[in-house]
Amino acid sequence: MPPARTVGPHQPVQPMVAPPPTGSMIPPRRQSSMSSTVAAASASRRVSPIYPKMNNNNNNHQQNQHHRKYRVSPVKTTCSRSVSLERKVYKIVLTGGPCGGKTTAQVRLATFFENLGWKVFTVPETATILLGGRVKFSELDTEQSYIFQRDLLATMHQIENTFFNQASAIKDRNVLIICDRGCMDPSAYSSPEDWQRMLKDLNYEEFDLRCSRYDQIAHLVTAADGAEKYYTLANNATRSEGVSHAMELDKRTRSVWIGHPYMDIIDNKNTSTFDDKVNKLIQVVCDRTGIRSGDRLAKDSKKRKWLVSAVDWKNFGKFEEFDIEHFYLLSDESNIQHRFRRRTQNNRSTYTLTSREYFKESKDSIETRMNVLSRDYNTYANMRDKSRASIYKKRRCFMYGNMYFNMDIYSDPLPPQANGNHLIFLETYTTVVKGTPLPEGSMPPFLTIEKEITGDSQYSMYSLSKYTKVANKNEFAGADKYKDD
Repeated sequence: MPPARTVGPHQPVQPMVAPPPTGSMIPPRRQSSMSSTVAAASASRRVSPIYPKMNNNNNNHQQNQHHRKYRVSPVKTTCSRSVSLERKVYKIVLTGGPCGGKTTAQVRLATFFENLGWKVFTVPETATILLGGRVKFSELDTEQSYIFQRDLLATMHQIENTFFNQASAIKDRNVLIICDRGCMDPSAYSSPEDWQRMLKDLNYEEFDLRCSRYDQIAHLVTAADGAEKYYTLANNATRSEGVSHAMELDKRTRSVWIGHPYMDIIDNKNTSTFDDKVNKLIQVVCDRTGIRSGDRLAKDSKKRKWLVSAVDWKNFGKFEEFDIEHFYLLSDESNIQHRFRRRTQNNRSTYTLTSREYFKESKDSIETRMNVLSRDYNTYANMRDKSRASIYKKRRCFMYGNMYFNMDIYSDPLPPQANGNHLIFLETYTTVVKGTPLPEGSMPPFLTIEKEITGDSQYSMYSLSKYTKVANKNEFAGADKYKDD
């Protein structure tokens, strides 16, 4: 049985928005060549005070085998090393110690695979759901604590089975199921005696829970171990661990998964930013699922952007298209920026809140992302920064050769600084430095590039959205650093 891989650094920042050309170039309406329904968002956490307040086992073996019966002989494609002739159901557990980045990593991993045409399900963390219902361990005696842990395991098992069953019913595409913790995690918080009692009461087999229920385990090491300045209790209302306790919980959680055939440890060593850590996670999942990511996820990879002046729509090739709305929220502090995104395909939407905290002294930042519920949309809409307009665009995600691209087409109502032009931006991540042509044959031939605009502040979403005559006393202090938004 191969040992767990310890993954250090390796990556860039996830793309967000793109740049502008001249003239109106809205593409003719067409149906995406790969039908895909965006997974409905589910929020199990709140990361800062800005978030609104929200008011049996005989079939285990059969369910554990869902992903196996669809594995057949692979065939070569342009976007993956091997893709099954029939669809694949891939189940991954994101686990780790407190403040390891699971919430943000889950959102970005889900978005990456949705952009490739996969159906993605995100299973919320059961403990956060139950503890959010005002359960307090300090009020529980020994037997009550055991009952809570047993019921937590049973609830987690059933919630996951529900998503597994939904995935098994999808026949037209690959499915990724991302579990926020898995069924072995409760054992890290229980005595060996209570854990064995739990398994007996629920008629579960430890081997099945650890080794055959999931395809991959990704352990995100707590920020308290190697990235202490980023360790915070602010992004989970139920978290109370100090640094030393967090490191102990991290080790305990890691140990319960030892023995899984595909376990990857994503640590904080040699990672200059959290994006390095997230991108390394995405890379190891791509490796396990046979997806070629090119150098997009390489440590030295940077985002580059170009202004597109014309598109040959008839020869565009395969793509996934989403309608995207962005707007910024008011902030009481100039070092904090909040941005809300609605991402829609086939009348289904996901909702994401991105928060950036900028540190003036070190000139770096922390960025967190989390899915929120559709019912939160109106709440956030009422918190808009009225000095900036909402941004509307169509995003096409596609592969050309071994490179992955996003193309953003700005749509009506156009942002104030677009000067009436329906801007089109192309972006990708690459290790080829700014100003240097991509390798011959890498740039999509169906696009006419006007110029490169990497780092040009006038083309950032934050700049384009600005109403010139409306003041905002708390302009984001880190805006100049984030010219590409």
